[in-house]
Amino acid sequence: MPNEEKILTLHLQGKKGVNILKRRYDVIKEFILTTIQEQGEITFQDLTDLAVEKLTNSFEGKVIWYLVTVKLDLEARKIIE
Repeated sequence: MPNEEKILTLHLQGKKGVNILKRRYDVIKEFILTTIQEQGEITFQDLTDLAVEKLTNSFEGKVIWYLVTVKLDLEARKIIE
């Protein structure tokens, strides 16, 4: 799918973000926001463990890499802290 929509992520320290497929971004973003909503506060380690456990079989791509990238983007956008 060559014309698939992408999103340029933001980075907290003003570094250049990365272009990733929007559908992958949306899966990880939804996972992060839902998990935070359910858990209240969660450590990054616990979030990572949960993501690997819940997404590895269904997600195409490196779950942890996407998790870190999207988490930084959500922080830069002031959606999470």
